[in-house]
Amino acid sequence: MRIISGKFKGKKILEPNDLNTRPLKDLTKESIFNIIKHSNKFTINLENSEILDLFSGTGSFGIECISRGAKFVTFVENYDGILPILKKNLANLKSVSNYFIIEKNIFNNLNLKELKKQFDIIFLDPPYKEKELNELLSFLTNEKILKQNGIIIIHRHKKQIDSLPNQINILEEKKYGISKILFCNIS
Repeated sequence: MRIISGKFKGKKILEPNDLNTRPLKDLTKESIFNIIKHSNKFTINLENSEILDLFSGTGSFGIECISRGAKFVTFVENYDGILPILKKNLANLKSVSNYFIIEKNIFNNLNLKELKKQFDIIFLDPPYKEKELNELLSFLTNEKILKQNGIIIIHRHKKQIDSLPNQINILEEKKYGISKILFCNIS
């Protein structure tokens, strides 16, 4: 897996050896960034954006955002099997300091209001078997941490049917191999 574009284009991102982590494929990642840049269904300027990368894994999405000029990326990951790889991938960027890692379980005691910021993009890449997505999305909408014109991007298995809160509007859905990407906003 490599960084696709921007300041660190071509830099390799380390991947885990275990089967519990499912890194975001380069083709899917590239498609996400093309949609962010060219969609007429929302307007996000990735440069100078605040990004929240939930279930960060290796950090490939957030690192790509940093490479493309994002103002700041907050990574949230608590799996001990992947945290050292996430930290190493970020350390390999050298002199980059516009990120923060929260080592907490998203479902337990994570108070995002403590960050005292709102985000332009919230990226969720939970395990495909995660069943509490609706609860998490409800929490995100109630906490009002997404900026008014911000988007939520969700990576799921293409056959997964999630019950989304009423305030979540799907603006665009794309399928890639066994996965689907949902681009959403909050009404």
